[in-house]
Amino acid sequence: MAEEENLPPNLLTDEVKHGNGDFVPPDGLCSLSVLSCLLLACTYVGSLYVWRSDLPRDHPAVIKRRFTSVLIVSGLSPLFVWAWKEFTGVTTGPSLLALMGIRFEGLIPAIVLPLLLTMVLFLGPLIQLAMDCPWSFTDGVRVAFDPWFWMLCVSDMRWLRNQVVAPLTEELVFRACMLPMLVPCAGPSTAIFTCPLFFGVAHFHHMIELLRFRQGTLAGIFLAAVFQFSYTAVFGAYTAFIFIRTGHLMGPVLCHSFCNYMGFPAINTALEHPHRHTVLSSYLLGVFLFFFFLFPLTNPSFYGLPTPVCTLSSSPSSVCFS
Repeated sequence: MAEEENLPPNLLTDEVKHGNGDFVPPDGLCSLSVLSCLLLACTYVGSLYVWRSDLPRDHPAVIKRRFTSVLIVSGLSPLFVWAWKEFTGVTTGPSLLALMGIRFEGLIPAIVLPLLLTMVLFLGPLIQLAMDCPWSFTDGVRVAFDPWFWMLCVSDMRWLRNQVVAPLTEELVFRACMLPMLVPCAGPSTAIFTCPLFFGVAHFHHMIELLRFRQGTLAGIFLAAVFQFSYTAVFGAYTAFIFIRTGHLMGPVLCHSFCNYMGFPAINTALEHPHRHTVLSSYLLGVFLFFFFLFPLTNPSFYGLPTPVCTLSSSPSSVCFS
C-alpha cells in the first residue's frame, strides 16, 4: 500500500497498483492504443471516398461532400477515445474534453503564443511576402477589416477547406484524440514523434487521385508523396508538441491554418530574389528565434500546469514542464 500511495491518483491500472513503483503499461495497452489510432486514421481518410465521383478533389462539389464526411467522423472521434478508456481501464482525473484540449483555462495564451511562435519560424517567407506584395500596409489593414473580403473567403470552398475545415478536423482527430491514447503507453516525448506517423501516412491517399487523373509520372507522384509524408510528419510532431505543452486544441488548429496559408517556404525563389541577402538573413533569423523561443513560449505554466494530457503519464518528461 505504501507504493500505491506514491502513484498518481489519475492513472491506476492493475499493473500500476501491483508493480514496483514504476509505471508499467498494462498488457495490451500499447497494441490497443496503436490499433485505435490506426482505425481512427483509416476512418478519417476512408470517409473521403464514400462518395463516388469522377471530379478532381478541388472541385467545389467534391469539397462539399467531403466536408460532410470528415465533419461526421470528427464529431464521432471522441467516441474512439471513450471506447479506448473503457477497454483499457485507464482512469483519468481530467474530463475527456480537457484531455482533448477543449477547456477554458489558459485559452487566451493558447490562441496567441503558439501562433506567434509559428509566425517567427516563417519570418523569412513573411518578409519575402511583404517585399513582393503590391499593397501598402494601410491597404492590407483595410482589406483585413473588410467584411466583404471575408465573405468572399468563406464562399470559396478551397479556402474554407484549407483554412478552417482541414485544420480543425485533422488536429481534432490526429492530435486531440490520438495523443491521449498514445501518451499512457509511450510517454509524452515518444508520443510526439509517434502520433505524426499516422498523420503523414494518412496523406498518402493523395497518390490515388494523382494517379487516377494522371497528374504526373509514377516516379514523380511517388517522390511528391514521400516529400509530403516527410513534411506533414515534421509538422505533425510540431503541433503534437504544441498540444502536449499547452494542453489546448486551439493552438495547433491556428498553427495548422497559418501553415496551410503560407505553404512550404519558396526557398528557390528566395535564392533568386533581388534582395536575397535580406530575405535569406530573415530566413536564418526566423529559424534561430524559433528554437530560442520554442520552450519559453510554450511554457505549460502559461496554460495551467500540468496540462491535462501530461497527467496520463506517471513519469512525465521535461516536455510537460518548463
